[in-house]
Amino acid sequence: MGSTAIMIDLFGAVALLLFGLAQVKDGVSRAFGSKLRTGLATGTRNGLRSFVSGFFATICLQSSTATALMTASFVEKDLIKPRMAQIVLLGANVGTAITAWIVGFGIGWLSPLLIFMGIVLYRGRSSSRQGLGGALIGIGLMLLSLHLMTAATEPLRHSEALIAFIGLLDNAWIVAFAFSAFIAFVSSSSLAAVILILSVAAAGNVPLGLIVVLVLGANFGGAIPPFIASLGTTAPARRVTLGNLVVRGAGCAVALPLAGYIGAWVEMLPTTNAMMPVDVHLAFNICLALVAWPFSSLISSSMARFIPQEVETGTQPRFLDHAELSTPVVALASATREVLGVGDLIERMLLKTTEAFQRSDSAQLAEIAPLEKRVDSLQQEVKVYLSKLGRVGLDEENSRRSIHIVDYAINLEHIGDIIEKGLVPQVSKKISLGLKFSEEGYAELNRLMNLTVDNLRVAQTIFVTRDFALAKRMMEIKVEVRHMEKQSAEQHLKRLQEGNTESLQTSSLHLDLLRDLKRINAHIVSVAHPILDESGLLVESRLKAAE
Repeated sequence: MGSTAIMIDLFGAVALLLFGLAQVKDGVSRAFGSKLRTGLATGTRNGLRSFVSGFFATICLQSSTATALMTASFVEKDLIKPRMAQIVLLGANVGTAITAWIVGFGIGWLSPLLIFMGIVLYRGRSSSRQGLGGALIGIGLMLLSLHLMTAATEPLRHSEALIAFIGLLDNAWIVAFAFSAFIAFVSSSSLAAVILILSVAAAGNVPLGLIVVLVLGANFGGAIPPFIASLGTTAPARRVTLGNLVVRGAGCAVALPLAGYIGAWVEMLPTTNAMMPVDVHLAFNICLALVAWPFSSLISSSMARFIPQEVETGTQPRFLDHAELSTPVVALASATREVLGVGDLIERMLLKTTEAFQRSDSAQLAEIAPLEKRVDSLQQEVKVYLSKLGRVGLDEENSRRSIHIVDYAINLEHIGDIIEKGLVPQVSKKISLGLKFSEEGYAELNRLMNLTVDNLRVAQTIFVTRDFALAKRMMEIKVEVRHMEKQSAEQHLKRLQEGNTESLQTSSLHLDLLRDLKRINAHIVSVAHPILDESGLLVESRLKAAE
């Protein structure tokens, strides 16, 4: 029973540590997320700034995994060079080691004060104050968890089972390395694993060499989750996380046979033996950064050869032939065909979303994100292609046509964003919570969704034919959509006043769907603006002229 109670206390302390880490990450992201992302993206002009950016980002987020994934996403968007990204992660590794060292330094008495200050800030109204309060609470919980770990492992000091287990690990360093790596991998945090090693080491007579092996395993295991998380992304992002994994693995491979000597050397440092795990953790990452930094270019180029750039047929343009740029008429026709394809993708997104709404089938929504990614990529390719076409010199008519193509592509991309970030979450909420609209409300939304799909098809025709009659009809449909949205909102509020239960449950959802469908139709109708403007039928203001 005693051993069971000890294990429960230990697991509870570990869980509290992981929860504290998550609180710090969420709180800092909420308070300073945009500034951190901007600083990380812009602070990588040279090696030193890259290292410092990774270091401070990890200190703030308490997660080298979060820093690694953020950096990988920036490389994917070409905001950070691959070489600098590798240096950023070296700084992140040192940052998480510094965090472990601070946590293990014996400042647990600050825990109640930090939690109290965090609660005070968290009760504030501003989002940044609440985020900072959440971060302070997380740090306080981390320090408290270390105190609880120490208390939980106190009875283990004289445990024969622990002594026997440590003896087995000391005679099988590879097993000890794998065991520690597994703990770091499962917890997605080398910091959590090192803190656990710190507590166990303080509780028993753990050989110095074994402590070094366990710390090395925690370092290697902590580099695995970012790589696994990046497997579904593009080649540039995977190269960054794999490079970090390879660097840590190489460092562990070199240090593992020397673990006994390293332990003896660290013992000579003017620090207590209780701090040895975090001292080893910090020393390893500093040495790794010093050694790997000069080879950052070699690492990034090696990863590029190991993970070649895949040919993304789904996101590559089919009709944009750069050889046609010398013939503007042909190039504009090709760009038009490409944008029509983007419109087809948007239609698929709308149809999938409408079907999910009608059938309450969330499986229909799985395809939306990949489609939106293709839309973003293709509209960017169209803009780049037409910008190059503009450099060869266009007459007034072709220049105007080029602008119309770009405008339509941008509007389609905005529609894709609204579907992915607006309609999809709302439909997902309806499905996951099992919400049901009133019969009238469902009919109103369903009619507007179907009309939106029809309007897009008409817009595609107008984009190609530039038919004046259709463009004029499209502007009339815009007014019709506005009236439908207004009428549906009024009817919905009337149902709320009558106490309709289904309307009460779906009130915000109904109004949000109406708003987003109205926004989508506004972007669709914009295809008619240039045609009517050229005919002199479009005025800038909708205000009535004074009589």
